[in-house]
This record gives sequence, structure tokens and C-alpha cells, in this order.
Amino acid sequence: MRPATRLARLTADIDARTPAHRDRAVDGLRALALLAVPTGHWLVGGFTRDPGGGLHNASPLTAFGALAPASWVLQLLGVFFLVGGCSSYLSHRRRTGSTGRWTAGRLRRLGRPVLGVTAVWALLLPLLHYGLGVPTATLHTASTLVVQPLWFVGVYAAITALTPWCARAAHRLGAWSAAPLLGSVAAVDLLRYGPYADAMPSWLSLLNLLPGWLFGYQLGVCWAAGRLSRRGAWLLLTGGAALFAALLLVFHYPASMVGVPGASRTNSHPPSLLVLALAAAQSGAAVLLRDRLARLLLRPALWAPVVAVNLSAMTVLCWHQTAMLAAAVPAAYAGGVPGLTTAPDTAGWILARLAWMPLFAVLLVVVAGFARPLETPWDRTGTARRAAAAVLSAGFACFALAA
Repeated sequence: MRPATRLARLTADIDARTPAHRDRAVDGLRALALLAVPTGHWLVGGFTRDPGGGLHNASPLTAFGALAPASWVLQLLGVFFLVGGCSSYLSHRRRTGSTGRWTAGRLRRLGRPVLGVTAVWALLLPLLHYGLGVPTATLHTASTLVVQPLWFVGVYAAITALTPWCARAAHRLGAWSAAPLLGSVAAVDLLRYGPYADAMPSWLSLLNLLPGWLFGYQLGVCWAAGRLSRRGAWLLLTGGAALFAALLLVFHYPASMVGVPGASRTNSHPPSLLVLALAAAQSGAAVLLRDRLARLLLRPALWAPVVAVNLSAMTVLCWHQTAMLAAAVPAAYAGGVPGLTTAPDTAGWILARLAWMPLFAVLLVVVAGFARPLETPWDRTGTARRAAAAVLSAGFACFALAA
């Protein structure tokens, strides 16, 4: 059988096995938001190489501020939280056990891949250093990159635990239940960036962490509960876009949606009001495009990749930096490799990095093939192995955070 024929049969089989009630648009939006994470990290995850061959983090945004608008497209965490809230609401409504049992199950699904990737890296560190001679500087850089996207899992887990309360708020207030979250972030931004900014403590920004990301999740709960109409979606789209423009042009928020090394202000970690404005606009657009996207994903050739990405969601999130490192670390032995180990400060670097992206994607597919079992239930993993994984994970976290 020809490969093309086998692929066509596989996609047709995936399409045929999809339940009729499956919301393809929500799955498609989740896949899009998921793929934006590695794409964005691979584009801004540059390196420099020291005289000893060690790799250090560097960002092309430092030299190319004009690239900031690209982050408006690639920063789709608002959409991810939107579909997360939508899916969690429906899952919670369909539960057969208690809310506590449902929450524990969701948290286990989030925790297993994180525990797996950090435990595996804890085993890799001594092998890479003592067995293959990888410099300590490179290992510190790699550790920070592996840990970097995992903050999201902790925040998402905390928000998931709030699903029952989010549902109650949605039923009572509709989409307006997200407004206090927007107001909370605006108030904190006023304090930390306003006339009394110098008198504010440095930890104040942390108050935006939960409401900033809960905003999109709450909108998703409202969407699933039928409390977010098309009129509300238009209001989110236009209002979010207007607020986004005002914050940039009038209040001079940083243009980049991701952190820029050396910058005095950042829109991410924790999120600023600009992140919520973008999330509002993206959420409104997602709701308005839902029907069109659902019809488009009725095509088996488009639906099959969406299914594949969704089935490996946490694997993609946890291991995409490892895929990039699998190319960059060996390249460091070859000296300055454009797009991998040279400073990201020229247009040539950008072109070279774009050329390396397909290799990163292939490496992620290979890595995911080995890492995918870590995302599935550990039914055959005994208590001793789980405890060992926890100890290794904690050790790796200490090493990464001390870097």
C-alpha cells in the first residue's frame, strides 16, 4: 500500500471514530494555541556561545524591537485559557463522581508530564556533563529553558481547581463575570506603573498572576455555559482591540507580549493589562469564527493533525524546548552555527533560525514518541518509582532555579 493511501485511510479512520458531539472548533483552537507555544519559543530562543563552548540564552527581540508585533500573533495563551475553560466546564458538568474527585483527576493529568520531563532531565544532566562533556553553563541554560514553560502548568492547575466557582459566576453574571478580573489587573497596573510606582513593593505585580490568566478561562466557562453571545463576542473583539491600541499608543506599554532581556517593563510573567486586552480580542474572534472553523475541520485531512496535537498536548508543552536543545547542544561543538549558536543580532540569524525550525519540529515528533507514555496514566508504575520520580524532579527544579 502506498504511503499516501495509508495516510488517507488513517485520516479517514480518525474522522470516522470522532464522536458526533465532539466540538471540533474548540479542539482546533486548542491545537492552534498549543503549536504557537513552541513556534514562539523557537523563534525567540537564541543562544550565544562562550569561549569554553557553553551556551547562554539570548533573544533576537533585544536587537530587533520591530519583531514585537509577531508576538501579538504568537501569544495565544488567551485562546488556550478560553478553550480550557470551555472544556473544563463541559467535563465538570459530565462528571459522574464528586467535584473533588474530578479536580484530582484533572490535576493528575497535568502533573504527570511535568514530573516526567523534569525527572528525565535530572537523569540526563550527569550523563551529559560527565559522559559527554557538556559544559555546566550549557546545562544551566538548558535547565532554565525546560522549566520556562512549566510555570503555565501550575497556574493552569490552580485555575482548573476553581472551575466550580467559575461556573456559578457564569450562570449568575454571564460574561460580565470576567469584568472584575479585568478591573483587578487594571488596578494593579495603575499602582505599579502610575504616579506612585516608586513607592510600590516589587511583589505587587504577582497579584496579577491569577486574575490575569483566569480572565480568559472565565470567558471560556461562560462560552460553554451559553452565556457568551455573538453580541458579547463582538464587544470583546472591538473593546479588546481598542483597549490594546490605547495601552500601546497612549499609555506606552511595551509592544512585545513576551519578556525582552534588559527591559524595565514586561507584559508577561505576570500578565499586564495589555495581555488581557489581547486575550479579549482573541476570545471574541474565536467565538465569532467557531462555526466556520468547525465546518473547515470536517475535512479528515485537517482534522487528523488536530487530533494528534490534542492527544499530545502536554507532551508538546513539556518537551518542545528539549527538541530545540537536541539541535543546539551538539552544534555548540562545531563552533558558531548561524541560527543556533551565534548571537541573534542580525537578519541572517533570523533567516537561519527559520531554516532550522523544520528540524526542531521533526526532533519534537521523535522526542514525543518516547515521552508520550509519560502523559498517559501511570497504572503500572509502583509507589517506589513514583517517589523516585518526585525526588528527581525536585532535584532538577532546584538545579534549574539556582541557575
